Amino acid sequence: MLPPASALATTTSGFLLVLSIAIPVAGILLAFTLGDRYVRQVALAVVPLGLAIAGAILLAVPQGGGLIVYLLGAWSPPLGVALRADGLSAVMLATTAIVICVVAVFATTDFRPASDARTSFAFWILLLAVWAALNMIFVGGDLFTLYVALELLTFAAVPLVSLDGRAETLQAALRYLVFALLGSVLYLLGAALLYGFYGTLDMVLMSRVVSAQPGVLIAVALMTIGLLAKTALFPLHLWLPSAHAGAPAAASAILSGLVVKGSFFILLRLWFDVIPGLPSFAAAQFLAALGTGAIVIGSVVALRQERLKLLVAYSTLAQIGYLFLMFPLAVNAVGQLETGQALAAGLLQTISHATAKAAMFLAVGSIYTELGHDRITGLGGAARVLPLSVLTFAVGGLALMGVQPSGAAFAKELLLQEAMRTGQWWWAAVLHAGGMFTTAYVLLVLAFALAPSDQPIAPIQTALPRRDLAALALATCSLLLGLVPWEPYLPISHDVMPKLFSRDGLAKLLLSVLGGATLAILLNPWRHPLAASSGWKAMGKVLEPLRRICFRFGDLVDKADSILRQWAAAGISLLLLGLALAVLMFAAN
Repeated sequence: MLPPASALATTTSGFLLVLSIAIPVAGILLAFTLGDRYVRQVALAVVPLGLAIAGAILLAVPQGGGLIVYLLGAWSPPLGVALRADGLSAVMLATTAIVICVVAVFATTDFRPASDARTSFAFWILLLAVWAALNMIFVGGDLFTLYVALELLTFAAVPLVSLDGRAETLQAALRYLVFALLGSVLYLLGAALLYGFYGTLDMVLMSRVVSAQPGVLIAVALMTIGLLAKTALFPLHLWLPSAHAGAPAAASAILSGLVVKGSFFILLRLWFDVIPGLPSFAAAQFLAALGTGAIVIGSVVALRQERLKLLVAYSTLAQIGYLFLMFPLAVNAVGQLETGQALAAGLLQTISHATAKAAMFLAVGSIYTELGHDRITGLGGAARVLPLSVLTFAVGGLALMGVQPSGAAFAKELLLQEAMRTGQWWWAAVLHAGGMFTTAYVLLVLAFALAPSDQPIAPIQTALPRRDLAALALATCSLLLGLVPWEPYLPISHDVMPKLFSRDGLAKLLLSVLGGATLAILLNPWRHPLAASSGWKAMGKVLEPLRRICFRFGDLVDKADSILRQWAAAGISLLLLGLALAVLMFAAN
């Protein structure tokens, strides 16, 4: 990731890194100066400029040998602060800029000063603040800069949850804030311990001297658990469903698509850049096991939701779990983390989820706006009345399912290759099961949306087509990510793409679709509009005993989820996970 030999001097294009942070910040200051009447115009002027800067960085990284650097004040670390961007930074900067642009286009009709000046002003300011904080995370070169950026991201994201001012959204925002601050305290404690040992928090300098001392292992465990709390990895998802489901559509797209990626990206920097030799094979397996729990719990609960937005929110919990399957697959024969195909697959999955899930939340927002509800069982006829919104949801869902040539399909194939290469077949089984679960809740929604309605359905409000077209473009991007030439930025072999369209690749997709359809029938408790037909009745008689077993299993998962989202259970989980991770690292070192 970050080559240490060339990371301590400013490079030719280094000023672009400063601009990536300064431009959104300048937009915030200008908006405060001009007032709420012009905040939307300022934000919409900043958005294309920020996108151009992200594109320039994307082009500059390969030309700079895979790394561009800027030393603030021309002071080298450890006295100064360095901004750095490698291939991972470049693609995350570009992804963030694209998602921000689409959300801005979508939000132009929802957040207008003429309709609600206060809410509109808050949204556009917070949108730019989230962008600036994320860019700082992606280019930050030391652990304290990342901490500052992470806190700025939290304080910008929390108000997005409660923009409408309702009591339940205020409560969700408070839960998010308190739990995120708890994660921040753990991260900061770990960073302070590392600084006490080495006198620097610069990632390149620290990677040269870090060793398996007891204090260092404790620091790494604290920082890791703090970041997991902010990422909302199971079972530390106390805040995620209510926060993502209660926010406005544009805010939910930002929260689910981008905000949780900030803390995950810092975790990648910590484990792969700073301490690649310290995490044990058992610790990596532990993270992937938590990811597996997220996939199962999040998917099962998603299949039982009455509201579409809550389904997509719990889908986010499940997809976050996917990101952690890369860790054990990145451990080499001597127990060190390698920056190889497993890491590339994790980043591809991150990008695919960011684009697809943001598009799906925007589509759900359009459906809610035009129908006045988002009840899954009440979506009959929606595909005829709201074709663009349903198409956007479908395309985003197909991208998440891993339909070729999506980024998720590319990432899954890379992870499966690594699982077979390293002999970790159990993670290949998890990957296939996760694909089936994803297919299940996507097919469930489409089955209701494509079914005929019992009575005439008419939109209560007509949205502008540009909103849906922008969201559809973002979903299409996710579906075509596998066609992007990633080699200048990520360590990907050239033989993966042909395998996606091979007979084996199509067989895997068919297995995922058939398995997902079966899970959707067995696990969801809702009656489909076509259930009265003779074919459905015959199939229902055959599957009814199995459905009852699955329904009871779903009840148990629902109860477990409700318990884990209580403060006492979340606090105990945080403590136990921290202890378990520390023990695993101590045992290996």
